[in-house]
Amino acid sequence: MKTKIDLDELFYPKSVAIIGASNTLGKVGNAIMHSMTLRFKGKIYPVNVKETEVMGLKAYKSIKEIPDEVDVAVIAVPAKFVPDVIDECGEKGVKGVVVISAGFKEAGRADLEEELVKRARKWGIRVVGPNCLGVTNLENGFDCNFNPPERQARPKFGPIAFMSQSGAFGAAILDWAARHEVGMSKFISLGNMADLDESDFMLYLKDDPKTKVITAYIEGVKDGRKFFNAAKETTKVKPVIILKAGRTEAGAKAAASHTGSLAGSYKIYQAAFEQTGVLAAKSMRQLFNYAKALAMQSPAKGDRVAIVTNGGGAGVMMSDGLLEAGLKLAEFTEETKEKFRKAIEEGLLPEHMSYKNPVDVIGDAPSSRYETAIRYVLEDPNVDIVVVIALFQSPALDERIVEVMERVKEYGKPIVFVAPGGEYPERMARKIEQKGIPVFETVEDGVDAVYALIKYGRHIYGF
Repeated sequence: MKTKIDLDELFYPKSVAIIGASNTLGKVGNAIMHSMTLRFKGKIYPVNVKETEVMGLKAYKSIKEIPDEVDVAVIAVPAKFVPDVIDECGEKGVKGVVVISAGFKEAGRADLEEELVKRARKWGIRVVGPNCLGVTNLENGFDCNFNPPERQARPKFGPIAFMSQSGAFGAAILDWAARHEVGMSKFISLGNMADLDESDFMLYLKDDPKTKVITAYIEGVKDGRKFFNAAKETTKVKPVIILKAGRTEAGAKAAASHTGSLAGSYKIYQAAFEQTGVLAAKSMRQLFNYAKALAMQSPAKGDRVAIVTNGGGAGVMMSDGLLEAGLKLAEFTEETKEKFRKAIEEGLLPEHMSYKNPVDVIGDAPSSRYETAIRYVLEDPNVDIVVVIALFQSPALDERIVEVMERVKEYGKPIVFVAPGGEYPERMARKIEQKGIPVFETVEDGVDAVYALIKYGRHIYGF
């Protein structure tokens, strides 16, 4: 059964009320107003019982006083007032609320959280939170995240959606994505998940045309069966990558006191991820290595990897990493070996290079030599995915490698590029990424990328 969940009103509102909006710097209601007024083109209505104006906009004592329709309300008032505010939102016809306020289940007030949900259900309102950082749609500027942009950057708009049970971790991910120029579509801080949970958002993002890869940080799921079914359905359409915290007993206890979530045995989660096709990441970096690879390349149709490098040591390290990750190196056909032999005889390739896998085009390789070697391995039917390692420290390797990488995309096989080093490799990496090839800083990151493309490919194509 195909499940579709429509939360478009939450992500694409035309009008938003900020309940608890404030003129006082340092207050959450002020920070939300600041974030909302930066790029959002819809109508913003501050609600504050004492102020007549907030940040230059007319303020209202209650949401019910706003003369126009309101699609979404962002609530940042003390917890004890939230249920009554939800009733007012219901009377106003609001369909979605984001409750930033803390002081519910995570603070021992499960009763208050239950009351909040009861009131929301009565009015047919969907709730994000409570105890959350907010929601950010990078496409339209709807951003009720209360961390100021000068402290926590917003990434550019792109194909990766991220949801997080931890607001602080979510903020760090957004910052990291912005710094690494990784584009994001939507960010959801899940908070206590009193109503909408990770499964609901997964199903929404499954049908979201702006999202190619779904990523999440979770401590525990609320409803195991619901999660299992949602994940199984979603991974048929697009990759889901989850960083699960609380993998140890001590971590699980910490998770319970953090968002009041039951972390459960990690073995159960591992089994569920395996059965549903979810990719399990073990670190923040791995989460993004997986996501970046899958956002920029199509999944591999087999598990045979070829490596082309201008540094023998890096090729050996990549081989080790791939084999340790349970992947395998491709065995080239006789025809491919013959192409290499012939090119060496004709002086197109140097005679002291190695054309076993990894292919070592050696340190003085210009872009043209790379192109020859990459084409030969991509043409080999025994090769499903190629890793190109470029040590840009070599003066022989010029900027034409960027055009080479664009040209070799024509083979339709996934390519992962690894460029270790500092400023110059970083600059070249950005140029190659503009051509649609993901570039990674270390061999280990490259291994992650290949693993993700093969693992998800295996789930989709069943090889």
